[in-house]
Amino acid sequence: MRLRLEFTTEPFDLDEAPAHAVVGREVVTGAELDAVDVGPFGNTAEGDADRVLDVVAALLRESLAAGATRISVQVNVIAGADGVAGGTA
Repeated sequence: MRLRLEFTTEPFDLDEAPAHAVVGREVVTGAELDAVDVGPFGNTAEGDADRVLDVVAALLRESLAAGATRISVQVNVIAGADGVAGGTA
């Protein structure tokens, strides 16, 4: 099964990326996921279900430790991947 991860960390700082945002992005970019896209208001990545779920756990731990006060996470099953019809995980 393949999953798509979307996440944001808060609080926002429009002048420069806060430490928790940088850490979250580093977790995702270092995880060998596919289709990684990082931006100022949200980040996305796709990959194998086990790898994505491991990244979610690391993302939560490390971003909170770096000062995040809120982390919004959405994980979706990628429709058609491995014969899965699609939906929200």
